[in-house]
Amino acid sequence: MYPEELCTPMRKELVDVGFIELKNKLDVDNCLSSQNETLLLFVNSVCGCAAGTARPAVIKSMQNSKKPKTCVTVFAGQDTEATEAARNYLLPYPPSSPCIILFKNNQIVHFIERHHIEGSDFDTLHESLVSAFNEYC
Repeated sequence: MYPEELCTPMRKELVDVGFIELKNKLDVDNCLSSQNETLLLFVNSVCGCAAGTARPAVIKSMQNSKKPKTCVTVFAGQDTEATEAARNYLLPYPPSSPCIILFKNNQIVHFIERHHIEGSDFDTLHESLVSAFNEYC
């Protein structure tokens, strides 16, 4: 498990733009089991692709005129229970950290896995999110 003092600034970046942290299974189940609107889930991570591409792209995408009604995050390697619970809602996709998932009416409509983030630049990732927001939100 990563030390909290390492993760706190990475958590704060998302909370500062309106993300809600899901810290345990109950939080995840309450949020994801009954979502009837649009919801963005960001599985946060301490890795370089999260810090260099994923978080900055997600944060900038929050400036788009259309965006998900609810934005939530779990922190892989930190909030183990919440991350595991969230991954149950992402099946059949394999575990991926970081990853970005857009739900609409409890259905996954856009999924960006780690292997897409690692090979992508900020602009491409941001454009993918904005495009999904414009289509589904």
